[in-house]
Amino acid sequence: MNIKIYCIGKIKEQYLKDGIAEYLKRLSPYAKTEIIEVMDSKIKDNPNDFDITKAKNEEGDRVLKLIKNDYLIGLDLNKKEFTSEEFANFIEEKLVEGGSSISFVIGGSYGLSENLKKRCNSSISLSKLTYLHQMTRLILLEQIYRSFKILNNETYHK
Repeated sequence: MNIKIYCIGKIKEQYLKDGIAEYLKRLSPYAKTEIIEVMDSKIKDNPNDFDITKAKNEEGDRVLKLIKNDYLIGLDLNKKEFTSEEFANFIEEKLVEGGSSISFVIGGSYGLSENLKKRCNSSISLSKLTYLHQMTRLILLEQIYRSFKILNNETYHK
């Protein structure tokens, strides 16, 4: 099984890098997991709607250039939320649909561009809470790992 996670921006904080590395290691028995970092767009302080849309479009275009025939799942605050068990079933279903390969896309600070949202085969919300987009990467990896533990009937702390 193959999982790709397209992410806008780089991780700067060491504690997040360490957590991400830990969950990539934990996932390795279940799936080949790859993180593809895409350069974020610089945006001024107190941006207006035009600045935000422009930045999202630039970031979205960078991701769209990398995506081939990926079965793409967008992270979007306004989409369906899951319990861990529901997310595990969703992952299993999408791996079947995606031919054992799925990709996720995590937007930048202001989310995904409209073109990137349209390209997604599915979209989900990790929570109605807002997270730093760098932190979202770690949270997504942990939930994917939890999903594989659930699907394999293995114990994992609650």
